[in-house]
Amino acid sequence: MQLHGTIDPARFRQTLGHYPTGVAVITAIDADGQPVGMVVGSFTSVSLDPPIVAYLPTRESRTYARLRTSSHFCVNVLAADQRELCGRFAARGDDKFAGVEWTPAPSGAPILDGAVTWIDCEVADELEGGDHFIVMGRVQDLDVARPTLPLLFFQGGYGRFSLPTSVAPADPELIRGVRMAEAARDGLEALAAGVGADCGVLARVGDEAVFVMTENHSGDPDAVEIGQRIPLIPPLGTVFHSQASDDEVQQWLGRAGRNDDTAAFVSNLEKVRERGYSMSLMPETELARVSVMNDYSGCDVLPEHDRRMKQMISGTASLYEPDIDPDGTYDLHSVVVPVPDPEGHTRIALRLSRLPRAASGDQVLRWIDDLRSVAAGTAEALAARTPSTKEK
Repeated sequence: MQLHGTIDPARFRQTLGHYPTGVAVITAIDADGQPVGMVVGSFTSVSLDPPIVAYLPTRESRTYARLRTSSHFCVNVLAADQRELCGRFAARGDDKFAGVEWTPAPSGAPILDGAVTWIDCEVADELEGGDHFIVMGRVQDLDVARPTLPLLFFQGGYGRFSLPTSVAPADPELIRGVRMAEAARDGLEALAAGVGADCGVLARVGDEAVFVMTENHSGDPDAVEIGQRIPLIPPLGTVFHSQASDDEVQQWLGRAGRNDDTAAFVSNLEKVRERGYSMSLMPETELARVSVMNDYSGCDVLPEHDRRMKQMISGTASLYEPDIDPDGTYDLHSVVVPVPDPEGHTRIALRLSRLPRAASGDQVLRWIDDLRSVAAGTAEALAARTPSTKEK
């Protein structure tokens, strides 16, 4: 089979990448009696009567070379929370089943624990399809093992169906952040009005920070809105890790992936721990950043939006934690100050942004002191709300 005309492979993949597919692991017991499995995104139903399904492995796949030694295979449809398992079976290596729990299907092929459904098949035919094989399977048995959302592959990334917000349970961290933010409202409103800038409260929710309050007095039409999210990927998130354990810090650093700025991220974190605040200078492409943030915080967030957000964040370590000369002049992007709760955890942080340009270093330091003062007052108010141990 040949395509007519010249089709650029990258364009082909990009175009077809706009069609989402489920993710399945095809398993079997090979000729040596060992379990074998591979990830496919090209599993499909072929016929209802008789029941036939198919999957399409690449011709060069070494794993498929082992799978085809068996007369049976089992299709395991992965759940949305099984990305790690997907990664294990997508990676190279022969010991993919190490530590993986499974039970045998009627044919003996592995049914992976936690999969949404399994479909046990007898190989019916193997056809050639360009650089892939088309493996047809007669369904022998099947079941829904775990009725939950499936894992999806879309535009080169993995995700899940997004349920309507009205039926999604509220995140306890988000609710707590909203309640804590009320203690900062008066102080932030006065500061934002006095400076002619924007103030906000960021609440940590998992590996993201969410704006749960804003007091905008800069007059900028692109001001941050409540609900906008920021992924806590280095260099972002230092204030939420200033009191974190070594393991938590390593997990945070790991979110940056392979990055030559790791040493700078660690240095930035140490500065934040010493100073008690984080600060960044204005980037050259602020308008583009606003667009990327809006897309990332929207209702229909695509893998492309996630990649753009992470790409925007990467390589910006040099903008963070500068040393301020009182006699210098600065275009400040933002200042963020952590607010410890009565247990000493940083669950919210205060942010001052969209400040007047070309500010003197002395003025910048005064703004920082003002925001820290509001943060201290917020921490005191939160402590006053919490009953003492004796009162409990």
